[in-house]
Amino acid sequence: MTNENTQKIKLLKLMEMLKTDSTPEKPLTTEMICRNLAAFDISCDRRTVTRDINTLVRFGYDIGVKQVGHEKGYYTNSVDFSTAQLKIIIDAIQAANFIPVDKTQELVEMVASLGESRKKHILSTSVVCFNKRKHNNEEIYTNVTVLEEALSRRKKASFVYFDKDENNERVYRKEKKRYVVEPMALIFNEDNYYLMCFSSKYDGITNYRVDRMDEVQIESEPVSDGALLPDDDIAAYTDQVFKMYNGPAEDITIEFKDTLIGIIQDKFGEDTKIIRTGKDKCVASIKVQVSPVFWGWVFQFVGEMTIVSPEKLREDYKRRAFDAVNL
Repeated sequence: MTNENTQKIKLLKLMEMLKTDSTPEKPLTTEMICRNLAAFDISCDRRTVTRDINTLVRFGYDIGVKQVGHEKGYYTNSVDFSTAQLKIIIDAIQAANFIPVDKTQELVEMVASLGESRKKHILSTSVVCFNKRKHNNEEIYTNVTVLEEALSRRKKASFVYFDKDENNERVYRKEKKRYVVEPMALIFNEDNYYLMCFSSKYDGITNYRVDRMDEVQIESEPVSDGALLPDDDIAAYTDQVFKMYNGPAEDITIEFKDTLIGIIQDKFGEDTKIIRTGKDKCVASIKVQVSPVFWGWVFQFVGEMTIVSPEKLREDYKRRAFDAVNL
């Protein structure tokens, strides 16, 4: 191997070493660099390390230097993910129900590889597989890819949609006839992935779970103007609507014990206006989608929360409570 090639390899190994094994808190000393390069049969001495570092800096690499005892220590200033940041990303992947188990493991390993060697070790020993409710639709990546393309091209999309029976088998809706929709956005909510669509027929918005789709494809027909909402409007919709389930959106007022303030803020945002009405009671006006999921949430807090208005919804609440004990 020529001296020129050896020098190129040495520079590559030096940069790789700085990127994976150095931090501003723990820089690599000249002695450590020489020792590590020697493991690859690359000769180096203290004098040439400084020259090599200067070469890398000249080519645009952001390398810092600090004194470590009687030696110089070097580290890269490139912005990488911290261990905490990587762990948060990994936990989000673990929590996402729509990512199958094997794809979850694949993604976790890819994210962990973004950290340097110490972070990889920490992540490999601390990651806990806490979500056992993963779905098994292996076409999820394909579905997302096709839907993203439909969104970018502003085209309609179609798919067949299914539920699961007691044997975990697919039961296709509408006798497997295709749904033709006008995609607006892909939304991650409550550990699942949804396609938000505009309905020209009903002049409203519907949502479909991406992991419940099969045979997804792009249609040639463009979406209507109603599907072309600005990102801010889409964000406002997802922020206001209770969950990604179909149902009419309504402004309602609820009264609840002050011990539920945190729960209300977690569900509807910390900027939700809450007014105290008594020693231990508060009211809040919120926008929700009135759906089975909404009712399930409300009935978690029987005796601690009630619906104040509108009156029609309040009466519906009473009727459902009566029906629950009079099957």
